[in-house]
Amino acid sequence: MKSFICRVFFRAVFCFSVGAALLASGAETRADPFQAGSLQFSLVAGSGRAFYNDYLVLGVGAGYFLMDGLEIGLDSEAWLGNDPNIYKLSPQVKYVLPIDAPIRPYVGAFYRRTFIDGYDDQDSAGARGGVYFISSSNLYFGVGAVYEAYLDCDERLGISCNNVYPEISLSFSF
Repeated sequence: MKSFICRVFFRAVFCFSVGAALLASGAETRADPFQAGSLQFSLVAGSGRAFYNDYLVLGVGAGYFLMDGLEIGLDSEAWLGNDPNIYKLSPQVKYVLPIDAPIRPYVGAFYRRTFIDGYDDQDSAGARGGVYFISSSNLYFGVGAVYEAYLDCDERLGISCNNVYPEISLSFSF
């Protein structure tokens, strides 16, 4: 539990640091980061655990708002620093409630393909939900939860085929 709290703390510090830098840059902004035609970019930096090893997790994501509040996107992650290396690619869809407030709920669904060096690739699907805190018209911070189910998984092997985990994000749009 202590390592989980440390990971969440360091991710939050990273997100707020990047957010402060982006706000200080004075970039041009849109009225609503979730409006039709907006592009969204996100960065991931954190840690993860797999195969009884700790990993450095780095990733990027991009999305496009087809209509107000409805985003399609693609995220990628690289789990580095231990063997085997792990790479993840996730197409997704997300809906942000179009309310006029600085805190906006969101829900989404995704499919994920996980590539593991030396092992069979894994497929999973899941859902997410949470809230975005809008710092400015081009920067928002998210807190939520993710449910992920691994497809073709056999729990008789003593592994969990379903996971629930927190997610913290920092995204910017233009």
